[in-house]
Order: sequence, then structure tokens, then C-alpha cells
Amino acid sequence: MNELIKPMIDGMESAMEKCLSHTEHEFSRIRAGKATPNMLDSVQAEVYGMRMPLNQVATVSTSDARTLVVTPFDKTSIGPIERGITEANLGFNPTNDGNIIRITVPALTEDRRRDLVKNVKAAAEHAKVTIRNERKDYNELIRKLKTDGMSEDDMKAGEDKIQQITNVNVAKIDSLMAAKEKEIMTV
Repeated sequence: MNELIKPMIDGMESAMEKCLSHTEHEFSRIRAGKATPNMLDSVQAEVYGMRMPLNQVATVSTSDARTLVVTPFDKTSIGPIERGITEANLGFNPTNDGNIIRITVPALTEDRRRDLVKNVKAAAEHAKVTIRNERKDYNELIRKLKTDGMSEDDMKAGEDKIQQITNVNVAKIDSLMAAKEKEIMTV
């Protein structure tokens, strides 16, 4: 393979790896009926006069499969943290005992499970589009190199390698999607 194509392939693999990581993160935020601390990643609380992410003012853990426990670093910030959880509209009803906040994650209905599966499929399709756009961009870069004197064979080899990498990453996204769908639909 041409020495000009190798750095492009490495750059494309790196970009697609970032896309996969982002997709995994998005999937982890979609709850599947069991409590996970990252369910509260989007929560912000008004503490010390400014909005701060929950993970900077408290620790979040699970005490069982359906209960989240939020332990503030400063007990005086428990009220604003509780308000932040409520304002995040995650469908949770936090309870405050003065020291910690407990959140019981409600069981999912069949309709809600189907909606979550739709969200997973939409996120997976978005990731696939991103990967295909990367493929298109790198194929255009290789075609530009052809006008700069690259051989037809090197261009074809580069495009084939880009397609192979694209296929592998699309298959990984499909695999992630299937696993998340199974997790959501398991009662």
C-alpha cells in the first residue's frame, strides 16, 4: 500500500473508534430497567452559586438492581442535588433522608421498552451514518491523491481497505445494538 494512504487509514480507524466509543456511551445512558450510576450523568445541580455536574458534587452508586444512592460530598448541598435530579426529568422520584438521596428506578412497561429499543436503533443508525460519512471523506482524499500522481492500483487498494474497515465498524455497531436491544427487552 502507498505510504501516503497508511496515515489516512490510521486516521480513519481512529475516527471510527471514537464513533464506537460515543455509541457505547450513548447506549449506556439508555436504561434497561436496572439501576446504573451513569443514568444520572446528565444531571446538574445548582451548588455553590453555579451549575455543576452531579459527579462533581456527589458520588452515585447502586445498592441493589433497582436503587441508586447519591451521597453528597457536602451535606448542605443535598437539597440542590435533589432538585437537580427532579429537574432533569428522568422519570425518577428521589427521596432524601438528610444524608443521602435514594432513587428507586421504576420497572419498565412493555411500551416503554419498545420506545427504548427505538432510541437504541436511532442511535445506532446515527453512528452508522457517521461511519459512512468518514468513509466518503477518506475516499475523496484518496481520489485527490490520484490527481497528484498516485497509481490507479494504489487508489483501488486504499478504497478497498477503507471499505473493509467500514464494514468491520458497522458490524460492531450492529452487535452493540443487538446486545442493548436484548438487555432492554429482557424482563
